[in-house]
Amino acid sequence: MNLEFFIAKRLVRGKEHKVSISAPIIKIAIAAISIGVIMMLIAIATGVGLKHKIREKIAAFNGHIQIYNYDNNTSDVSVVPVSIEQDFYPEFKSVSGINHIQAVASKGGIIRTEDTFEGIIAKGVGKDYNWKVFEEFLVDGVLPDYTDALNDEVLISRILANRLHLKTGDSFFSFFIKEDQPSKMPNQRKFTIVGIYDSGFEEFDSSYIFIDLRHIQRMNKWAENEVGNFEIFLDNFDDIDEKGKEIYGKTLSDLDTQTIKDKYFRIFEWIGLFDFNIALIIGIMVIVGGINMITALLVLILERTQMIGVLKALGASNWSIRKIFLYNATYLIGIGLLIGNVIGLGVIGIQNKFRLFKFPNPEEYYIDYIPVHTDPWTVLGLNAGVLLLCLLMLLVPSYIITKISPVKAIKFE
Repeated sequence: MNLEFFIAKRLVRGKEHKVSISAPIIKIAIAAISIGVIMMLIAIATGVGLKHKIREKIAAFNGHIQIYNYDNNTSDVSVVPVSIEQDFYPEFKSVSGINHIQAVASKGGIIRTEDTFEGIIAKGVGKDYNWKVFEEFLVDGVLPDYTDALNDEVLISRILANRLHLKTGDSFFSFFIKEDQPSKMPNQRKFTIVGIYDSGFEEFDSSYIFIDLRHIQRMNKWAENEVGNFEIFLDNFDDIDEKGKEIYGKTLSDLDTQTIKDKYFRIFEWIGLFDFNIALIIGIMVIVGGINMITALLVLILERTQMIGVLKALGASNWSIRKIFLYNATYLIGIGLLIGNVIGLGVIGIQNKFRLFKFPNPEEYYIDYIPVHTDPWTVLGLNAGVLLLCLLMLLVPSYIITKISPVKAIKFE
């Protein structure tokens, strides 16, 4: 094996007096591997990054799993309350993998100003609400504080603020229909804007404002221990289907659960197509790189026909000679992988830090810049997969070595 590896190194370095015709072919093959790796890394990083960002934004408004009364019929507006005196609240100890649970309620209403009006969904949140997910969305002001006495602070989206000509510090009146007495005068509340957010998700931004949960409890004439529903956040989103079923089995018979994958199934069907696109790009790049390596290997074999004949005449087996060329190919693929990883991961790192590349139509992707996400195991797996697949593709063309006759090869010019 040491002799085979030594010969392979000499073959790669091309330490001969005559000019090798395989040199430009080898450079093209290395370039093809490098470009393929760059494209694959960027495809994975952008595809996975976009999936994660969209999932994070949907979860920020809904949690990963919701628990609510069956009579609410999955409505965005809370009608029938749920008691917070549950075994799973404030900590869901019977199910593992749960990061946080919070009690909320929603109510439909209208914001009225001197110039215009807008329909809204007021989401009531309490002191257990996890504002961390909204820190990234905050573009002006501060997040509301509902940990003390009831107050009129409100967080509103940039879209609604622009439509209503409002800014941080302004106050406005909102009107909420009484579900039990729709013909009566609606409930009126005055709120003051303390913060403006922009998630980039127009479906939510055009409707949702955040108010103190106690306002909705009073307007709906609920008790202090009654809320609209619970929102559950998981440690790992990939477990959402399994945890959704497990949580459903741990709740009372009058309660139902729903994951955001079920609630927004069209969006998740769409982002599920990203996996197919990534796989397609990887497949094409591996095939292109493999074909270029096959071409380089065949050129090397033809160029070294005399050497193959000499080795066979000295008693070398077909497989040992094939391994020499496969070692050579592995070295070349390794160079291509190294160059591709340096450039590809560099581009990904720059985009992650500076967000240079933007979407021309951010409203279609729910984010203005192209997000990226990768991890060491994905990178290692991709490199190992590319190396293995390319070598498997090279086994067939290397078989041509077994057909070379020593006598004819030594005479080969």
